[in-house]
Amino acid sequence: MPFPDAPKPIDSVVTGVFAIALGVGFNVPYAILAMTYDYPGVLRAPAGHALELFAAGGPGLVLTWHAFAVSALLMIPLSIALALTPRAVAKTPALAIGAAIAGSLAGLAQAIGLWRWVFVVPGLARAHTEPSASPSARLAAEQTFELINQYGGVAVGEHLGQMLTVIFMLMLSMIQWGEGRRVTGGIGVISAAALLIGSHEGLALALDQPGDVFSYATIAGFLGLSVWLCATGLGLMRGRLAKA
Repeated sequence: MPFPDAPKPIDSVVTGVFAIALGVGFNVPYAILAMTYDYPGVLRAPAGHALELFAAGGPGLVLTWHAFAVSALLMIPLSIALALTPRAVAKTPALAIGAAIAGSLAGLAQAIGLWRWVFVVPGLARAHTEPSASPSARLAAEQTFELINQYGGVAVGEHLGQMLTVIFMLMLSMIQWGEGRRVTGGIGVISAAALLIGSHEGLALALDQPGDVFSYATIAGFLGLSVWLCATGLGLMRGRLAKA
């Protein structure tokens, strides 16, 4: 017997399209940043080099970072839509509510971390590249950049944001597995494991250990996240349209 408040087919189709669009879409600013700002390698570059390169990027670079942050923020409505379905809430309410909360917090944490490039770094880059700036002023800009990058980027955006993303993916993958979507759930678990490993790059660097392995795991994890979101969206669209 169907749930009396089950969504109409079009509702799940919209959610599915949203999942696919975000799964593909957040890679667009990432790819642009990789080409124009040596991202993510620039995150571990000397502060002076990062600021000089940022200043050379101009308004286009700032807007690209803004788009990247907005794509992270869109995880909030998507995680709620994917997790709080009538079926999931009825059968596994703890997992459904937990996934919605974790996904929302993950999107918020990563957006906060990314927005430092929009609202903090531009001023530091201008101060560092000002022709009349003294050596002490440039040093102050570099030290501030390193502090903001370590806390807003590594601690909040990368470590906390990725850990919350892992929790969201694991919880929603468990729901998918329980509903018989084993392939999609399996992709989610594997991708979450890669992200979990990658989230410890900052900790490794704090302990003065190499972080290359963790960096590669993060890249693999986010690629897996893209595939998982697309698979989830396709499953929603195929399932609901078949019942329409």
